[in-house]
Amino acid sequence: MSDMVRVVDHPLVQHKLTLMRERGTPSAVFRQLLREISFLLAYEVLRDLPTASKTIETPIAEMQAPVLSGKKLVLVSILRAGNGLLDGMLDLIPSARVGHIGLYRDPETLAAVEYYLKLPDHICERPVIAVDPMLATGNSASAAIGRLKQAGARDIKFACLLAAPEGIAAVGKAHPDVHVYTAAIDSHLDDHGYIVPGLGDAGDRMYGTK
Repeated sequence: MSDMVRVVDHPLVQHKLTLMRERGTPSAVFRQLLREISFLLAYEVLRDLPTASKTIETPIAEMQAPVLSGKKLVLVSILRAGNGLLDGMLDLIPSARVGHIGLYRDPETLAAVEYYLKLPDHICERPVIAVDPMLATGNSASAAIGRLKQAGARDIKFACLLAAPEGIAAVGKAHPDVHVYTAAIDSHLDDHGYIVPGLGDAGDRMYGTK
């Protein structure tokens, strides 16, 4: 596995992922589990955030204590399913700036087609985390990361729930400088570009659509 890929194999993450994979899990439970997993994923994705020291007074004594430094980071949701990961990460870092990239997968070519883009200012000065539950073909992730780079982003990570080897390879080829964080790497893609064994279409399962 590439050094640019990190599998977050914490037992709580894996347990919740198993519940999400099950066919009979209702949409409301699926959304809640995704939010909880994204909260846990965020700990690993944000492990190297820069810090500075400040003087504070505890009830006992004065001390130098660490605080986050630099520009506030940016979370970018790849619509629509990315909002499920976004919500949990915002629970942990509510001051983060938020961007959205709207992409859909052409059913014939599987290519990513952009229909919406809204990003915060000064993205070139901020760490950016792009989020989408599924890294399948890698087309959407690669396109989204490419648009972020066009907007000036230089420090980019990608976080997902599930990844396929094909998607990891595609992102690694297009963007070898971007670290990928995922809860699991599954076997392969089927003929329709779905991850196997996967969990189905994350957006449909989140919102109860077909």
